[in-house]
Amino acid sequence: MDFRDRYLKPVIGTFLSKQVVFVGGPRQAGKTTLCLQFLKQASPESPAYLNWDVLKDRQAIKAGEISPDEPVVCLDEVHKFRPWRSLVKGLYDTKGHRQRFLVTGSARLDHYRRGGDSLLGRYRYLRLHPFSLGELSFDRETTERLLKFGGFPGVFLDGTEERLRLWHQERTYRLVHDDVRDLQQVRKIDSIELLADALAGKVGSLLSVKKLADQLEENHKTVGTWLTILDNLYYSYRIAPWVEPKIRAVKKERKLYLWDWSAVPDPAVRFENMVGSHLLKHCHLLEDAEGWRMELRYIRDVQKREIDFVVLKDAKPLFAVECKSGDRSPSPNIRYFKERTGIPKFYQVHLGEKHFEPDRKTVVVPFWRFCQDLGLP
Repeated sequence: MDFRDRYLKPVIGTFLSKQVVFVGGPRQAGKTTLCLQFLKQASPESPAYLNWDVLKDRQAIKAGEISPDEPVVCLDEVHKFRPWRSLVKGLYDTKGHRQRFLVTGSARLDHYRRGGDSLLGRYRYLRLHPFSLGELSFDRETTERLLKFGGFPGVFLDGTEERLRLWHQERTYRLVHDDVRDLQQVRKIDSIELLADALAGKVGSLLSVKKLADQLEENHKTVGTWLTILDNLYYSYRIAPWVEPKIRAVKKERKLYLWDWSAVPDPAVRFENMVGSHLLKHCHLLEDAEGWRMELRYIRDVQKREIDFVVLKDAKPLFAVECKSGDRSPSPNIRYFKERTGIPKFYQVHLGEKHFEPDRKTVVVPFWRFCQDLGLP
């Protein structure tokens, strides 16, 4: 399948001339492939590519033995080195006048940077998401393929159910047994794996940490810590409710989604997760590249009326999105919240063909067309 360069490539190019660029994101989202394109030799064999998981590279990184002939150097998974912040700061301070540094990792580098020497002002953190329609093509066929296989490049491009099954089988195990062990001192690794497996059935609903703790027969606080670890490792993400004074809104409970929506068994919930991930990608790009304060929220009142997503920019709602599998009439919930909130536009996205606007604030539109019209990455 033909597709354009990854959406972060021009953004990385802009910031790389000024700062260390951190590229975070989930395993196998394409971080290494993307960053290699900035090296003189776009290959893992390049002397400018140093992977912490490779022993000789690890020794070179710790010793600061980096070829002076390389204009751009990529340090992969270096956050696994406990004092990595000081190491990156030292490299930038001593070599930054003649070399540029890309730092990649499958954990949240912005989270794990805290403590030790501050890198404030020396770096720009960018989050690389899996494929979305904006990187592929805006049409129904691609939408259906993306919904089934998810956006992780290897699985999506292979496009076979066998590869998808193997991906689901291996991904959680590797994330828990490799990444969690590398970053956290956690005794009950198998219990975290059980938690990760259980989350696919919790997508799109209000998440009760207490119920999860009871299900796993674990302490409530412990399970909350494990959920944060999974969020930090780009396995899952949670969104909070948006509170509007004119409605009796739910105020605390968050909804959970997965970075790999193909693991969600229910097709309608999987579609909602895919929509949410496209919107989160849009928010992260505006936040990371342009500095806007973006938020992805949902609306739900105490009578259980709900709109799936609201996108906020500097705390002001830009638009709301409701997900439906069919191209039906607007949900009554749109009418209810449209009359009681200051949200300027409501979109009801679906997998069908119909596109119509019942009124000036409401649009019923195929999801691919919605992404195209809003210019989502």
